[in-house]
Amino acid sequence: MSDEGGSAAKLWSMASLGTPMAVRVAATLRIADHLDAGRRTAPELAETVGAHPGALDRLLRYLAVRGVLVRDDAGRYALTPLGEPLREDHPAGIRAWFDIEGAGRGELSFVELLHSVRTGEAAFPVRYGREYWEDLTAEPGRAASFNKLLGEDVAVRAPGVVAGFDWAALGHVVDVGGGDGSLLASLLAANPALRGTVVDLPDAAQAAKERFAASGLGERADAVAGSFFDPLPAGAGGYVLSLVLHDWDDESAVAILRRCAEAAGEGGSVLVIESIGATGDAPHTGMDLRMLCVYGAKERGVAEFSALAAAAGLDVAAVHPAGPSAIIELTVAR
Repeated sequence: MSDEGGSAAKLWSMASLGTPMAVRVAATLRIADHLDAGRRTAPELAETVGAHPGALDRLLRYLAVRGVLVRDDAGRYALTPLGEPLREDHPAGIRAWFDIEGAGRGELSFVELLHSVRTGEAAFPVRYGREYWEDLTAEPGRAASFNKLLGEDVAVRAPGVVAGFDWAALGHVVDVGGGDGSLLASLLAANPALRGTVVDLPDAAQAAKERFAASGLGERADAVAGSFFDPLPAGAGGYVLSLVLHDWDDESAVAILRRCAEAAGEGGSVLVIESIGATGDAPHTGMDLRMLCVYGAKERGVAEFSALAAAAGLDVAAVHPAGPSAIIELTVAR
């Protein structure tokens, strides 16, 4: 069979599931951390991680051929520079995203992508038998991993968000679905007169309370357990939805915005923070497909958010650049 231009080989490389799964299994078993701890051979590693020695050696050899590991003549393995980010303590923080027993298990929804493309619905329930959020809250370890990873993502985005809007003018900010309070803590640290509240599910709200106490923000920040589909604490100057709406379909997103509009009233604002390009579009096609598979949701641009806002009784007042994000400022329509 001829493949003169190499297109078939390239497509095979793109379509093969072997490498991504091999990397994710190595991440789940924390192979990189065990190598750093001095366990170098397949039998040593297998005993530590509870794996079949022969099968694990085959996995490690596969990763060595692909440059993630290196193997010497005595069968000892070590990390290469490419494999270093698989360490838990690596500053890139990607190991947990690859952990298929933790927050990274959502990625396996891609195996059921055909279902999503045929129906427009999430693939996650097809694979796991329940919706993503139900699955996440069913296991405290997964929920903690998810909140920690989101907090780390917020740390990258926070400087742009803090600088992108006059938060102090709001007086009191409610971070709706604010997780462990990472973003709100950054806003309060930069604005000494600002007060804030996180609204999220019980585990996340508790984590936020602990963060505020540890950061010395307990007098200006609190956290309450609740859902953004239910009535929110009313009367604050601003209601923040940071990377929330891209996790939900249009109908749910409108319902969330409507709750924020109800709480904000005519004197408040709703601030939607999402990944939006300079031209107002949603530039990340990979994330868009991930949102479809995992949640049955999507990435959106300014025009699409404007339509959702209008359906919820809100108008777009302004769009503020905020580093890798944008802040869409919404006010109650008059």
